[in-house]
Amino acid sequence: MGRAALLVLADGRFPAGGHAHSGGAEAAVRAGRISSAASLEDFCRGRLHTAGLVAAALAAAVVLGADPGEMDAAADARTPSPALRTAARRLGRQLLRAARAAWPSGELDALAQQFPKGAHQPVVLGLAARAAGLAPQDAAYCAAYESVSGPATATVRLLSLDPFDATAVLARLAAELDRVVDRAVAAAHAVRDEGVDALPAASAPLLEVMAEGHAAWPVRLFAS
Repeated sequence: MGRAALLVLADGRFPAGGHAHSGGAEAAVRAGRISSAASLEDFCRGRLHTAGLVAAALAAAVVLGADPGEMDAAADARTPSPALRTAARRLGRQLLRAARAAWPSGELDALAQQFPKGAHQPVVLGLAARAAGLAPQDAAYCAAYESVSGPATATVRLLSLDPFDATAVLARLAAELDRVVDRAVAAAHAVRDEGVDALPAASAPLLEVMAEGHAAWPVRLFAS
């Protein structure tokens, strides 16, 4: 398949459920940590180099043939927050439904049987990219971009932020996103020789703490 499949997988309209998640932006807005385009950029930069890097490396490793079960366990180990683990599996379940419809695959079917409640989203993303005939770098770009585009889109809704300003934030992060993808793909290749310990384990403790608080809110706009 050609790179057109990458456009389908990365399209925000792909029915993978991401629109219901803010990537931590909702809690950050309430706490006053995101209040403008400048603070949104700082938030997205931090998320890109932590959660984004980890997700990109996991997805790329799966494209390269790493065992999805081992990668799911690695994702669990890198996600201390139960709320974020639940969100990642919910997103993975929805992405798997969409991917099986778009690119029928025995590997995707097997993953659905192995994880009836959902595998971690980056693991599913990697297997979906593999089924679509995409490269490890393609999967890494999808994961890294999603780590910043989700919060940016959510902030437009949460703060009535000018969408042009939110898009400018993503444009300014483009060069850093390229570097994160390069690091992620290099780590994914190293997994074949060094095992899962080659994967990055960049942490974002504040995101984890805010996720637990957000999950307990009686009323919220986003699921995470």
